Amino acid sequence: MLRRPALALALLLAVGATAAPADPIRVGVTAGPHAEVLEAVRKVAAERGLDLKVIEFTDYVVPNQALAQGDLDANSFQHEPYLRNQIAKTGWPLVKVATTTASPQGIYSKRYRSVADLPKGATIAIQNDPSNGARSLQILHANQLIRLRNPGDTAASLADIAENPRGFRFVELDAAQLARALDDVDAASINNNYAIQAGLDPTRDPLLREPAEGPWVNIIAVAEPNRDKPWVQALVEAYRSEPVKRFILARFKGAYVPTW
Repeated sequence: MLRRPALALALLLAVGATAAPADPIRVGVTAGPHAEVLEAVRKVAAERGLDLKVIEFTDYVVPNQALAQGDLDANSFQHEPYLRNQIAKTGWPLVKVATTTASPQGIYSKRYRSVADLPKGATIAIQNDPSNGARSLQILHANQLIRLRNPGDTAASLADIAENPRGFRFVELDAAQLARALDDVDAASINNNYAIQAGLDPTRDPLLREPAEGPWVNIIAVAEPNRDKPWVQALVEAYRSEPVKRFILARFKGAYVPTW
């Protein structure tokens, strides 16, 4: 990992400015909304003397792997349950350092206009990773379409469905594939970043949409040894700034909501 001078923290606290590290801070994001927001963050950070390099990825696995391997200094694309699941599987020494945005997930269909129209035995595509798949099942549970044994379990799986009165059939796919699968299934639960990239409107198009409150708030993560480095504090403060908040509200109009 890059070394950040300890003097930067003293300068930050003393004068309220960010002392610039020698090299850019490499921040991994998924393409789409997270990348757009980080570009706004990068501009604020630059005004404060912090150089950010935004690196885009197309899936949810590689940004954490790259962070654990030292190819990134931070990432901003996931919610905490997903990070916890990745850590449980891999042992990667990664930690959350701040929350960023909430992005209420929805269930979409090209074939039906309402949940009531979904036929018995309808095929519903959900994410094949435990945390996002659980998130989709929780949406269905909250709307009384299925019943989960433990609705609060952020790692619930298809095996945890206690009741499925309409006999829905579930297909598990990589999160990045779900929007493209809409032509082949009756409905699909799609994360907002992929929905927006596919031209869907997460505030208008879903048949069902989860509330903004809950455990699925997006975060900034870093390698555990770096959690107290001055550049981490500077990155968080640039992200959670008023210009970035205004950008998110104006650009995404409720599809992403600042949590600060």
